[in-house]
Amino acid sequence: MKMDSELLLSPAIFLAEEEEADMSDWNLPLAFMKKRHSEKIEGSKALAQSWRMKDRMKTVSVALVLCLNVGVDPPDVVKTSPCARLECWIDPLSMSPQKALETIGANLQKQYENWQPRARYKQSLDPTVDEVKKLCTSLRRNAKEERVLFHYNGHGVPRPTVNGEIWVFNKNYTQYIPLSVYDLQTWMGSPSIFVYDCSNAGIIVKSFKQFALQREQELEVAAINPNHPLAQMPLPPSMKNCIQLAACEASELLPMNPDLPADLFTSCLTTPIKIALRWFCMQKSAKLVPGVTLDLIEKIPGRLNDRRTPLGELNWIFTAITDTIAWNVLPRDLFQKLFRQDLLVASLFRNFLLAERIMRSYNCTPVSSPRLPPTYMHAMWQAWDLAVDICLSQLPTIIEEGTAFRHSPFFAEQLTAFQVWLTMGVENRNPPEQLPIVLQVLLSQVHRLRALDLLGRFLDLGPWAVSLALSVGIFPYVLKLLQSSARELRPLLVFIWAKILAVDSSCQADLVKDNGHKYFLSVLADPYMPAEHRTMAVFILAVIVNSYTTGQEACLQGNLIAICLEQLSDPHPLLRQWVAVCLGRIWQNFDSARWCGVRDSAHEKLYSLLSDPIPEVRCAAVFALGTFVGNSAERTDHSTTIDHNVAMMLAQLINDGSPVVRKELVVALSHLVVQYESNFCTVALQFMEEEKNYAVPSTANTLEPGNLTPVRDSPAIPRLRSVNSYTNIRAATTARNLNKSLQNLNLNEEGGPVAFSPGNLSTSSSASSTLGSPDNDEYILSFETIDKMRRVSSYSSLNSLIGVSFNSVYTQIWRVLLHLAADPFPEVSDLAMKVLNSIAYKATMNARPQRILDSGSLTQSAPASPTSKGAHIHQAGGSPPMPSASSSSLTNEVPKPPTRGGEQLPTRPPYTPTLGGQAPHSHQFPRTRKMFDKGPSGSEQAGDDADDPGGHKAYMNANLSTGLCDWSAKYFAQPVMKIPEEHDVESQVRKEREWRFLRNARVRKQSQRITQRGVTRLDDQIFINRNPGVPSVVKFHPFNPCIAVADKDSICFWDWEKAERLDYFYNGNPRYTRITAMEYLNGHDYSLLLTATDDGALRIWKNFADQRNPEMVTAWQGLSDMLPTTRGQPSSSAHSLARRVSIYLDRSKGQGGAGMVVDWEQETGLLMTSGDVRVIRIWDTEREMKVQDIPTGADSCVTSLSCDSQRSLIAAGLGDGSVRLYDRRMGANECRVMTYREHSSWVVKAHLQKQTDGKVISVSVDGDVRFFELRSPDSVNVLQTVKGLTALDIHPQANLFACGSMNQFIAVYNSNGDVISNIKYYDGFMGQRIGAISCLAFHPYWPHLAVGSNDYYMSIYSAEKRLR
Repeated sequence: MKMDSELLLSPAIFLAEEEEADMSDWNLPLAFMKKRHSEKIEGSKALAQSWRMKDRMKTVSVALVLCLNVGVDPPDVVKTSPCARLECWIDPLSMSPQKALETIGANLQKQYENWQPRARYKQSLDPTVDEVKKLCTSLRRNAKEERVLFHYNGHGVPRPTVNGEIWVFNKNYTQYIPLSVYDLQTWMGSPSIFVYDCSNAGIIVKSFKQFALQREQELEVAAINPNHPLAQMPLPPSMKNCIQLAACEASELLPMNPDLPADLFTSCLTTPIKIALRWFCMQKSAKLVPGVTLDLIEKIPGRLNDRRTPLGELNWIFTAITDTIAWNVLPRDLFQKLFRQDLLVASLFRNFLLAERIMRSYNCTPVSSPRLPPTYMHAMWQAWDLAVDICLSQLPTIIEEGTAFRHSPFFAEQLTAFQVWLTMGVENRNPPEQLPIVLQVLLSQVHRLRALDLLGRFLDLGPWAVSLALSVGIFPYVLKLLQSSARELRPLLVFIWAKILAVDSSCQADLVKDNGHKYFLSVLADPYMPAEHRTMAVFILAVIVNSYTTGQEACLQGNLIAICLEQLSDPHPLLRQWVAVCLGRIWQNFDSARWCGVRDSAHEKLYSLLSDPIPEVRCAAVFALGTFVGNSAERTDHSTTIDHNVAMMLAQLINDGSPVVRKELVVALSHLVVQYESNFCTVALQFMEEEKNYAVPSTANTLEPGNLTPVRDSPAIPRLRSVNSYTNIRAATTARNLNKSLQNLNLNEEGGPVAFSPGNLSTSSSASSTLGSPDNDEYILSFETIDKMRRVSSYSSLNSLIGVSFNSVYTQIWRVLLHLAADPFPEVSDLAMKVLNSIAYKATMNARPQRILDSGSLTQSAPASPTSKGAHIHQAGGSPPMPSASSSSLTNEVPKPPTRGGEQLPTRPPYTPTLGGQAPHSHQFPRTRKMFDKGPSGSEQAGDDADDPGGHKAYMNANLSTGLCDWSAKYFAQPVMKIPEEHDVESQVRKEREWRFLRNARVRKQSQRITQRGVTRLDDQIFINRNPGVPSVVKFHPFNPCIAVADKDSICFWDWEKAERLDYFYNGNPRYTRITAMEYLNGHDYSLLLTATDDGALRIWKNFADQRNPEMVTAWQGLSDMLPTTRGQPSSSAHSLARRVSIYLDRSKGQGGAGMVVDWEQETGLLMTSGDVRVIRIWDTEREMKVQDIPTGADSCVTSLSCDSQRSLIAAGLGDGSVRLYDRRMGANECRVMTYREHSSWVVKAHLQKQTDGKVISVSVDGDVRFFELRSPDSVNVLQTVKGLTALDIHPQANLFACGSMNQFIAVYNSNGDVISNIKYYDGFMGQRIGAISCLAFHPYWPHLAVGSNDYYMSIYSAEKRLR
């Protein structure tokens, strides 16, 4: 927080050594700080999938072109003597030239076949141009779109020319004939790979590129201009997909060292281990390995492809090392293309890295296209030399004495290096270079377990790690491992797969194709598996069945539903949650799974989760039940009965404390609404009709401060909405960030003035700009109407209507949706508004008559139907439709409606629905889709766009969803093993908390010093400012110099040390409600502000008072049956003063009644709520659910609550003057342990002292303060203070209490009842008189008293300066 950081810098607060943070702060639980409160509920952005090979390729044909002309050296190369001779490890001079040529060709083919046995090989030995052409074109023809390899050995012909030619022979070998690379490209086509083993080979690569560029240009010319001669010719193939490997640069000759083969490049590419070992022996360092000779190397036992033999192991290590070098040096996409797309290309490129290393040592630089960064100096080559060294040093004893071969420690060491990388927990650093080796190790049974464990720990680092591992090519390996039956691999594989699927859910198809889902079904069904591994297994299965029919069918056959149902009651909450999600997903649009669930009575088993202590589990259960009823196959009576049962079970969650659960509830009910659309349309029509005919006992009848214009009181006249415009008033003020307020204009029957009142002009609960709201422009039912419907349905006897029995399931669900549309949490109400409006829209569309009249041509006698939007106004003297509406929405004037020259509006025929429920007399429903004028401009919409059948942007589509499942899946993508930041002693979060707790300890200590000395006066005004609204509740922050001041529907934050306003924001409560209580939650740490309004809604805010936009953390209906219109009168006593005060209270707080009162217990996380109801409701904020209703046993409202967690006691002051004490550990009938009836009128405050022998102190409107010992029925002390008390607070530490009176003064008393201060005037030049006191509050620690009065002023008084 801003103020905290400023305090950090201030030198005045110097920490004394002995000051330490209170341990108690560390132990206090935090409320509303879970991920669901701090994060946006949505899935993670899908990562761009680069690891999956879009175009896997095979090299299917290989042309081996050898131009050796054995015995005849070409003219342009002078060879040394002795010279390198061997071609494919054969000395051509050891046999006849022809035989040598054929043997070399056969050998080269064998060497290639080691890497790609399935290709078709064609040799072309000492060919002519025609033979090469014929060979290439036939191979391309057979290969179609696949890759062809062209291997060229030019050791018996001149070097390539700068014009881009290589050499072959004429028929009788008397001439060298040039062959243009351009022609070669044409014959070979693309994709191809070329290997050139000859001197100056780099020239060919250059020419090839030039020709390729020329082709591209020709293609472009032909494409632009079809008449160009180039366009008439067959188009040359594009050479984009061609790869080339050349033995040396354009200016270099091949090495002629007699110890090396003449085709050194080919040997490196096709027999890498053999040449690598020979080269190793030729280095000086080989002398360190005694007894190893070139002859001995030939005798290394084993086969290349058997990893248990020395030769096989070396080959394996070589593969791992070259792969690793490539992965670490190459850009990712190039690595994918060269090392993962095609087996033969990958092998050639791995071996090319060796060629680069060996040939560079002879001043030859192999060239490739695409070009690779240099790799010959990479550190991993040293690991290779060590592995070779270790292997060769064993050779003499193995061959001579037959001792056993000791395996190389290479892989174990590399895993250790990987492990070291993992333990160094730095976030931003290069990826571990050993990753590809870990992949190779998965092939070995010896190291597999350890490799999987380390791989799992790597994937746990986050989605980036999963992407890296997938790009290395881990996928086929871990897929194959699912066929293993080893039990010890299960936990590791489940963990790894959960990580992969959390990042890339598209793997579901691969799993099902390879029967991988069976593996996870068996893990889930295994009772001996720990819960967390079963959780991951069920998460994986939930991904497999997610919108993937094949997966759903496979899992249904694998008995997924029965396995899941058995685990619904597992003690592990995450498992319960995912089991429910998995069930919900398998039922989605999959009827046979739904019937399988019905047979196992799945819905009944899921009911128990609806009251689960964990909100996410309740959510998952609601989601599952929602998809269970949301399938649109054939309906039967049986399925309808089940749907109704589920609907009524879900309806019980209407007042769940968690908005995530209620959002899921709206979506679940929306499935039902879609399913039974016609029934809901009928209900909607009846409700809309009903709403028109009833006037709500509206708050419009009461007077509002500052808006003292009485409003027509017409409770019984049915209001006819003939101007059907729920005109949108877009008004934004800086003081209140209201994006939109929606307004109804009701013309009553006599055509008199519009009943326009705060009750009719309301702000949707989503209208606060800090929350954002959908565009309500096109809503048929405004927030207003819905709110009114909701209240109508609670007041009127709707049962009298004919048609659908009004207690049918559909009616009740409609009521639930109405209730949810008025939800205090904007996202819930927005969703519910969408559902309601889509039905209202369909209902009005279905019910509208065929168009007879055009809306403009209505005659005077036409029935006043809402279809004729605004038409009456235009007939009646053409006065414009109320342009003043926009300005009046925020000022307090009542707008003057357009007058009618005494003209009677025709009334409407009564509404008589038929028994069928669809109303034939449906002219009262609009024909047009756009139902109202856009804003105050009053432009009329033509009725012609009405028949547009297109969807409606503001309405729901069939697949409404909350993103909760995807959001929950993020858990598996995020690090599970990392210490959370708040537990990491070095983290910023932790340091900030330590600082806050030290600050708290300091405040407690310093304030205690002052209060212990005793406060003798309390009238030093340390702060005064005019609040934007009349203060109704004030609350000091316990440790910051910050005070929250609430007016009717907004909250202002002041820094009372600096006397500056920090923030002012709109609380989002509807207009006819007011804020009646506030509490700071987590005041000791990360503070949240709770506001309670008199309609029973609770809202919790964060990020206030620190220059950021305040955000709503959560909101819920704390008391459901508390409608702000059913106020009880404060006291039935005939005491005139009490009546005067109650009238005063009425006026100052908007209405009578206590509103909502709360008390917060940080230690237990419990919130006590009560007010104009007959219970005290206790909410557990950890579980976000109601845990207890304590009946008050009285007929009047609760006006004050105070609790003590140590003794589990609650003291309540009531409107009838009684003070009651409850013990919440006891049952509902016997929990009231004491009732004190000594006050004769309304109790302003009842306070329960927190000490073990703490008393109850209570004060009534009459000013009598009474002290009660908990165990004695009579008061132990009575003090008389001022009469006409309107506000009172008791300082918890200093034994002071302050009284505010409607007679405009404040008196402060000490515990003996002596007045220590009497405040009547503000300090300052004018010394103006204090207004009537509307609220006051003590600081919980400092001797500060905050006072808000009806003249908008907010002041703070404190003890004398010398004390502070």
